[in-house]
Amino acid sequence: MSFSQEKVIIIGAGIVGLMTALELIEHGYHVEIFDQTDAAKAASWAGGGILSPMYPWKYHPAVNQLAQFGKQSYLSWNQKVMPISGIDFEIEQVGMLIFDHDQYDRGLNYAHDFHEPEQASSLLTQEDLHQLNPRLNKTLDFAVYFPQLANVRNPRLTQSVLKYLQQHQNVTIRQHIAITKFTRDRSKIIAALDDQGNAYSADHYVIATGAWTESLIQPFGLKLEIKPIHGQMVLYKTPEKWLPNMCMNNTMYLIPRRDGHIVCGSSTNDFGFDRNVREDISQNIIQSALSLVPDLADFPIVKQWSGLRPGSPTGVPKIGRVADLNNLWMNAGHYRNGLVMAPASARLLREQMQGIETFVDAGPYQI
Repeated sequence: MSFSQEKVIIIGAGIVGLMTALELIEHGYHVEIFDQTDAAKAASWAGGGILSPMYPWKYHPAVNQLAQFGKQSYLSWNQKVMPISGIDFEIEQVGMLIFDHDQYDRGLNYAHDFHEPEQASSLLTQEDLHQLNPRLNKTLDFAVYFPQLANVRNPRLTQSVLKYLQQHQNVTIRQHIAITKFTRDRSKIIAALDDQGNAYSADHYVIATGAWTESLIQPFGLKLEIKPIHGQMVLYKTPEKWLPNMCMNNTMYLIPRRDGHIVCGSSTNDFGFDRNVREDISQNIIQSALSLVPDLADFPIVKQWSGLRPGSPTGVPKIGRVADLNNLWMNAGHYRNGLVMAPASARLLREQMQGIETFVDAGPYQI
């Protein structure tokens, strides 16, 4: 294993930035992480935590290339991080039911066609469905069932990783400090500057700022079309293990947590940086959820929230060195799949930083 004693500044403490930090300190790097607000509290906290792209056959192969490592990576990291943090990621392999009739053929063939055994599925009849999940609407007739799909409780994941990093001797975390620009000398960045003019220096700099990426890269003549996409969620509280499976129809999903919370979502809207919860979107999510599981109406809605995803034209993130700068790197633009791609994205960036052979083809992610 190759080790480095170099210092890396990571800008952004969402799941991509945090997993990048974890990956780097495992290989000897010293890491300083900056976030303009609270660490681990933006889109990474707000998402659903499904450890697969929704309808992976709809995505560019480069997304699935990284996403296929998500579940096993988090299982491994949980074993390492939880004894120190005291917080279980709560990875639940409850499987997923997809009810979109027009997706059946592609869903059933995906595991075979793309050599992804974790995506193996079968077509369930109405009788099969209601034996597997008696909470479902009795009118639902068929579904494609993916028994190996899992979800992670992303607020616990991010808080666990953050707590682990906070106690690590090679990590410094600086919250509520907004890095706004860089100073350079020819082909090298020499400092990151915050909005008060304070300068911070390192051997390498990583942009992992999600939806806020464009403002940092514009001075380098880059326009990657990474922009905020508003996503909204509704949270129900039911008895523990009340809903046995994840359910999805027409991009709307229900995700059961271990303690009986049911996460329902999600929307995609371009509202700029407006994070307000909107009543019309909430009602659409609620009606979609009740169409799948009508008895949810008997339980309370305990929370509603929204987050800003780093929308990008193809959903393929940018991972690698920036332009003609030999020590500025990017790990951004993951759109709806940042959480599931984050462990593999972090590894791919670290391998490029080390100048070693990468475990997957880095070409599709180049800036």
